[in-house]
Amino acid sequence: MGATENIILASVYAEGVTNITNAAREPEIADLATCLNKMGAKIEGAGTSNIQITGVKKLKDISYNIMPDRIEAGSLLCMTAVTGGKIKLNNVIPEHINPVINKLEECGCKIKKEKRAILLEAPRRLKAVDIKTMPYPGFPTDMQSVFASILTVAKGTSIVIENIFENRFRFMAELKKMGAKITIEGKTAVIKGTRKLSGTKVVSTDLRGGAALVTAGLVSKGKTEITNIEYILRGYEGLDKKLRNLGANIKIKEGE
Repeated sequence: MGATENIILASVYAEGVTNITNAAREPEIADLATCLNKMGAKIEGAGTSNIQITGVKKLKDISYNIMPDRIEAGSLLCMTAVTGGKIKLNNVIPEHINPVINKLEECGCKIKKEKRAILLEAPRRLKAVDIKTMPYPGFPTDMQSVFASILTVAKGTSIVIENIFENRFRFMAELKKMGAKITIEGKTAVIKGTRKLSGTKVVSTDLRGGAALVTAGLVSKGKTEITNIEYILRGYEGLDKKLRNLGANIKIKEGE
């Protein structure tokens, strides 16, 4: 997705026509193109695998509301699900995270979709499911870590297959410190659900892996301390405040 966005941005002022084949199809691509077109760019096909950009001389100033963050939305749904809670999530576009919603329903969650909101009610304990990451509109790789985290306490055995990025399983070593039962072979992780995790000191290895540790901490017995939180803060604005509003006992230490 980042590569497609960068090529679009580089091509807006380029002389002539630029064609991108095998382009990423994520909603963020279409949203970027919509914004740029309102500024005066000439971009066609954004949201499909073929995008055409005709270079222009200049862009104009505009006011634009960006799309809701689908990964933050999915993360908050998972955090609610693992704690057995209820949530109404506003300012979300449900179709952007349909694969996540479908898997949460497989886990036993009751979900109602509205035009710009999602209502989720979690069961007392989640059920194990299998997931595999795929390019959009498949299950997003950015949701793999958080979803794997909730599967560590689900009833049964889950299989997680990462098809997009290498080294996406580094956070699982930290989950194992908390009592998660995980075995990894190549791009496949087998997660045997346990009834409880235990809080301890863990290290955030990356943005989504850090969010996975927060998720695990919410349902762990005792205190969980996460370091390297700059990764998490880079991708989740005011996450601690939002979780406190939902009833979590979470705070950022001074200087962290």
